[in-house]
Amino acid sequence: MLKSLAGKTVIVTGASRGIGRGMALRFGQAGINVLVVSRNQADADAVAARIGPHAAGFAADVASPDECKAMAEAAVARFGGIDILCANAGIFPPAKLADMTLEQYELVMNTNLRSAFFSSQAVLPAMTAAGSGRIILTSSITGPITGYPGWSHYGASKAGQLGFMRTAALELAPRGITVNAVLPGNIFTEGLLSNGPDYIAAMVAAIPLKRLGTVEDIANTALFLASEEAAFITGQTITVDGGQVLPESLDAIEA
Repeated sequence: MLKSLAGKTVIVTGASRGIGRGMALRFGQAGINVLVVSRNQADADAVAARIGPHAAGFAADVASPDECKAMAEAAVARFGGIDILCANAGIFPPAKLADMTLEQYELVMNTNLRSAFFSSQAVLPAMTAAGSGRIILTSSITGPITGYPGWSHYGASKAGQLGFMRTAALELAPRGITVNAVLPGNIFTEGLLSNGPDYIAAMVAAIPLKRLGTVEDIANTALFLASEEAAFITGQTITVDGGQVLPESLDAIEA
């Protein structure tokens, strides 16, 4: 049983849908104050309303250092401090390397990697004042472990997060701040539904546990990394993929 985190404060970026929304809801269930961050204020407010009075929505483009600073200031003003950051904002529009434009590259790198840097930087004053903090990055198996055609920019951004994580963990350890990452595999979110049942079935076939992950699977891992029990863990990754990266081939799953 994890020690209660009730009364702590978390900022979750990219929290209006998918994994980010799952994190926000799960942290809210644990009695943690939640600043729900999205580009769209109405979307952020809708998730905050589901959590209750100990949550608030905030609109920010977390690729912007100024907007990250405003986000952190809003959390301190509303809840009195910042204990946890879930730097989750991310996108994955596909583009093959031969055809990729500068705009496509920069959009993914700014949303995924630059946002992790500046949102982490923004929470440092509050965490340093408290003498402790947890920074949790949502990376991916794609990039750090695997590759997928059309996602070279995405994979680079997710691998880049881990390079950032390791040095940030060293720099911030004297302040009592840990920095870790969750690496999701194939997770069932609303975005998958448009791909159809055959696509989803093929994804499931590649997973030894024979199911897609849920947003709760990722949120529970983040909650552990935010806990007192994880206080001695920093600069580390947890892969949450149902064993997806283990087999050499599909035949290995059936053997």
